[in-house]
Amino acid sequence: MNALLSVSDKTGIVEFAQALHALGIKLISTGGTAKLLADAQLPVTEVAEVTAFPEMLDGRVKTLHPKVHGGLLARRDVPEHMAALKSHGIDTIDLLVVNLYPFEATVAKPGCTLEDAIENIDIGGPAMVRSAAKNWKDVGVLTDATQYPAVLEELKKNGKLSDKLRFALSVAAFNRIANYDAAISNYLSAINEDGTHAAFSGQSNSNFVKLQDLRYGENPHQSAAFYRDLYPAPGSLVSAKQLQGKELSYNNIADGDAAWECVKTFEAPACVIVKHANPCGVAVGKDAFEAYSKAFQTDPTSAFGGIIAFNRTVDLAAAQAVSKQFVEVLMAPAYTPEALELFKAKANVRVLQISLDGVKRDGKTAWERGLNSHDVKRVGSGLLIQTADNHELQRADLKVVTKLAPTAQQLEDLLFAWKVAKFVKSNAIVFCKDGMTMGVGAGQMSRLDSARIASIKAEHAQLSLRGTAVASDAFFPFRDGLDVVIDHGATCVIQPGGSMRDQEVIDAANERGVAMVFSGVRHFRH
Repeated sequence: MNALLSVSDKTGIVEFAQALHALGIKLISTGGTAKLLADAQLPVTEVAEVTAFPEMLDGRVKTLHPKVHGGLLARRDVPEHMAALKSHGIDTIDLLVVNLYPFEATVAKPGCTLEDAIENIDIGGPAMVRSAAKNWKDVGVLTDATQYPAVLEELKKNGKLSDKLRFALSVAAFNRIANYDAAISNYLSAINEDGTHAAFSGQSNSNFVKLQDLRYGENPHQSAAFYRDLYPAPGSLVSAKQLQGKELSYNNIADGDAAWECVKTFEAPACVIVKHANPCGVAVGKDAFEAYSKAFQTDPTSAFGGIIAFNRTVDLAAAQAVSKQFVEVLMAPAYTPEALELFKAKANVRVLQISLDGVKRDGKTAWERGLNSHDVKRVGSGLLIQTADNHELQRADLKVVTKLAPTAQQLEDLLFAWKVAKFVKSNAIVFCKDGMTMGVGAGQMSRLDSARIASIKAEHAQLSLRGTAVASDAFFPFRDGLDVVIDHGATCVIQPGGSMRDQEVIDAANERGVAMVFSGVRHFRH
């Protein structure tokens, strides 16, 4: 049996080659890999000896040769193929170990030039991988060091690889080539004629890995599956570990993502309850128990069967409070043993653990802080792609536009309300006070109706809106929406501004004696 090894990432390659040699497998290699194996006292044949042709063009041409690809592509069950190999003095290659030039890592580096990128486009590697993967019935192809143990196990046990493993390796190889080519296409098609980089590439090649099939989609007559990004952001829902409960549904995952993305934006202990894609209760407190208790008060009716997310460890007190209600999904970075023991009595509750380690640390990019860089929405035969709404409003960004300025406490409430409104479907109106939502109006065609619904929600929950702060995700086009929130008790308002009638709304706020600030940023969420 012959094995050709040519790797850019040399993690574990010496140990793997030593194991192959111990099994009597002949080693063939190229360039740096061959030197590394020779330095480890392994008998290795350079590819140039096999092809009788030296590496050339600074290593650009070394494996693009019939003696390599013939050995990979020849079907052992076709006599004519084997006769052709014999007549041309070509040996079969039964095992190929290749990982590619680090194109993705290269272009991710700050200051990467087009020349750097081009030189890290692998040609011979993908060609060999495709040849071996196509001929999977006769050749095993490894494209990642994580595959070494399974291959060695079968070789040691059976002296050969099973059809099942060879086919799985082939699929993984074609997936790797697809991802590699997609990365090259995305990068190069985003370069303008003057050498600058466009915000969006000329062709979008997305790559996702299936995590699981789902029982059905939004409705029972729809089929569905759950995929993750090839390189997921840390602290995102796709990294969740399910500790107990039924399988996640399509709607569980969609609502869970809304809850998790919202709760992890808070620094203080926070709880977010989501129902049908909208937060129906959000609060911060001194601990998980207090945050949940306040969030639940916002809308106990809607919280029934909701998705609950915490950004702190769920202890026994919080678990006892949550367990009194019907909950679909519970998410947190950690749970105490007592809390997990309590939830065992509610076997259907889906309990997820998602690490927040490293998320929200200063000086890191949005991706490193667990935030998506782009949002994608499917439309008929197309995609809408936009940069993600990762804007984080700072107190210094606020512009007081009324005669009355908000107090320090009102500013805290306004910033809290604004943070929540960002995650409420537009049109969004959110009443808040003392680190807690008091009424949420979501997803209405009229901002006026959203304001009315938010006040109705508060009335049903028996919450007073007197002295509340209100956030509107977009400007008030007329004063009527502002009048509604003031009529129900709001004393300060935050909105983006930008309407033709801004002055009319400002005048109304001054007339009614409330403070109003402009954020300068809109948060539509459709």
